[in-house]
Amino acid sequence: MILVLLTYKVDIAQIDELRPAHVDWLKQGVTDGRLLVAGRKVPVTGGFFMARGTLEEVKAWAAGDPFATAGAAEYEFIEVAPSILAPGLEALGQ
Repeated sequence: MILVLLTYKVDIAQIDELRPAHVDWLKQGVTDGRLLVAGRKVPVTGGFFMARGTLEEVKAWAAGDPFATAGAAEYEFIEVAPSILAPGLEALGQ
């Protein structure tokens, strides 16, 4: 599983313009079984998501994010292996 941290590189107005396409991309990731969870950093300086796949697969998938194609965010990729999970989150350990 890959944890991806996004940091915005552009004004929030440009992020807001790109957000609908970004959200559509995320929803498609859920439908495709790639995306597990996503959300914003607080304060809103970027976001995060967790995705299934190898590091290379997730990097290639993330390259299609509208924030990435517009050069609006930097991405940090962290491979993780969850081992302790709260009840109801067992699927994250697979």
